[in-house]
Amino acid sequence: MPNPDKGPGLESRRALAKWVVLSTIIGAVAGIGAIVFFSALHWATELFLGWGAGFFPPAPAGEGSTVVRPILRPWLLPAITTLGGLLSGLIVYTIAPEAEGHGTDAAIEAFHHRGGRVRRRVPAVKIIASAITIGSGGSGGREGPTAQISSGFGSMLADWLHLPAYDRRIALATGMGAGIGAIFRAPLGGAMLAAEIMYRHDLEIEVLIPSLIASIIGYSIFGWWTGWEPVFGSQTELAFNDPRQLVAYAVLGVLCGLFGLLYARCFYGVEHLFHRLPLPRIFRPALGGLLVGLMGLAIPQALHTGYGWEQLGMRRDTLLALPLWLVLILPLAKIVATSLSIGSGGSGGIFGPALVIGGFLGAAFWRLGHTWFPGMPATPAPFVIVGMMALFGGIAHAPMAVMLMVAEMTGNLSLLAPAMIALGLSTLIAGDETIYTAQLANRAESPAHRYRFSFPLLSTLPVRRAMMPPAAVLHADLTVAAAERALRDRAPRGAPVLGAGGTFLGIATLAAIERVAPEARSQTALARILEPDGPQVAPEDTLDQALQQMAEHELSWLPVVEPGTRRVLGILTVAGALQEYRSAVRRGARRIGSAVEGTLLIEAGIEPGAPLAWQQLSAAGIPPGVVVMALRRHGEVIVPRGHTTLQPGDILVLVVSPSLEDSIHEWLAGHTRRPAVAEPPAVVDGRPEGAPIEAGR
Repeated sequence: MPNPDKGPGLESRRALAKWVVLSTIIGAVAGIGAIVFFSALHWATELFLGWGAGFFPPAPAGEGSTVVRPILRPWLLPAITTLGGLLSGLIVYTIAPEAEGHGTDAAIEAFHHRGGRVRRRVPAVKIIASAITIGSGGSGGREGPTAQISSGFGSMLADWLHLPAYDRRIALATGMGAGIGAIFRAPLGGAMLAAEIMYRHDLEIEVLIPSLIASIIGYSIFGWWTGWEPVFGSQTELAFNDPRQLVAYAVLGVLCGLFGLLYARCFYGVEHLFHRLPLPRIFRPALGGLLVGLMGLAIPQALHTGYGWEQLGMRRDTLLALPLWLVLILPLAKIVATSLSIGSGGSGGIFGPALVIGGFLGAAFWRLGHTWFPGMPATPAPFVIVGMMALFGGIAHAPMAVMLMVAEMTGNLSLLAPAMIALGLSTLIAGDETIYTAQLANRAESPAHRYRFSFPLLSTLPVRRAMMPPAAVLHADLTVAAAERALRDRAPRGAPVLGAGGTFLGIATLAAIERVAPEARSQTALARILEPDGPQVAPEDTLDQALQQMAEHELSWLPVVEPGTRRVLGILTVAGALQEYRSAVRRGARRIGSAVEGTLLIEAGIEPGAPLAWQQLSAAGIPPGVVVMALRRHGEVIVPRGHTTLQPGDILVLVVSPSLEDSIHEWLAGHTRRPAVAEPPAVVDGRPEGAPIEAGR
């Protein structure tokens, strides 16, 4: 009977159950982390800008008062932004330098190149430094800190549970999506962003289901604390109802594409300039803060997050009341302020400011064209919303996620049609440029998927076909000195270590042994230097997964361990994997999936001169339990019959039990292989090779 819990991907019951639990935990931490950062930012703003300069920036409709208050002590703004930059620089560069900047790139880089690992101190440092940077007037977004909080926890949770790198990467990305979805009250967009943001032209599809679960949990917790109204209020009265407006939205899309490129180039240009300054890096955010504060004397709308000013830009009366020069210069001012605040080494996100830049650009376009452009709406809100979507969606290469997020943040789905026009043009103009430099083009370029996409056949070959007996197997009670002698004599690459009852405990390598002081090796038990549940593979794992594990653990072999019994069945080496790969290429048969659980689909080609060529199917000697499901010939699918003659070049699609896979290859080769006769094992230290070496021998 097939096991209903066993199956590939998250669709299997066991994997789905695991990720329901993990995603719930990650989502809960994301929601709590969003509350902590939201509160910290509020307190920092009250302390630095409110108490210091008497400046209370307006809030968006879903988060507080949108009333504009005069600044009581504007001359203190440069001093306060400088102080905020100085404190942020001291905290970041003293404790966790990787917490500088916007943070999302660091999480993407960890996903691709560090096996999903994030240092444990980074989330706490990011909360404090970002709250100070933005709360003192720096231009930044709150998505970077919340993304690092929850993605960092996802990475730590995977480490605590000893999950493999594959699961750790999913946990990290799930945390990113949950944190962003919670802080912006946009769970669907946040989940989609986690899958989209890793690549310029691809999706990390395995992340989607865990991220959806975690985002819903995080959003629910954050919404319970702060309320359920969308960030920019519910703009349900807005609608797209005039096709003439598509021309205007297309022009806005072109402008958003150009300004998106300007934003990315300005940000990284300023960052490069600050890195070259002959100034200790601790003081660079202070210099950036000083320049932002001086800008704030003339344009205070460029300070802080800017969400409240963007909310005011959605209203016809408040937008028309602003001086035209200010409306036109606000997108540029926000680009410069963000580049100085975050590019100098301050801490904060770049997603939020991009929404504000795009929104201001839409407001400026409406302000210039509302009296003469045909079909323009009576209010600037539709152009502000579409501008938010188009600018960042294009330069971040996350069009679906950003459209969904902004729609959730404004409570409006009816503007998605014109947004598609604007975002498509913006993405076309952005080309391959991106605001996230750690993004890769597609999954084939990611080290996380290197083996699967570089050698697709490896993902169809099971480990059991390439494993071999171990050169030595060690017992956990053996001393480190005795284990060292055995490894140097018989297995310099290392050996599996067994505990009581012959169960697998870990692996022993000379590199691990050499970390023990020589004088202590004869008194130290081997079990004390083992990593619990060390790297291993199961016999039904695929070779691409095994090779990826070897690369991540810097090993040239892995033990093959039977699930459940924890019995060591053999070892897999790089050479053995490549030998099986070459054999699979020669025999022309490979797995392509499963028809129903408990079966395999195997695709087998009939080569010229093969024993089966020109035989009728009824006389071909099909092994019992094998079903020929289809036959492909010259691109045409043929339903096979008993009288069907097999021809060179034909491709058979077979349904087979996994236990009969070997018989398929024997049948294709035209013979039945006799059981191999085991040769007498080599002797290691007076014992058969492969037998446990007892302590003291």
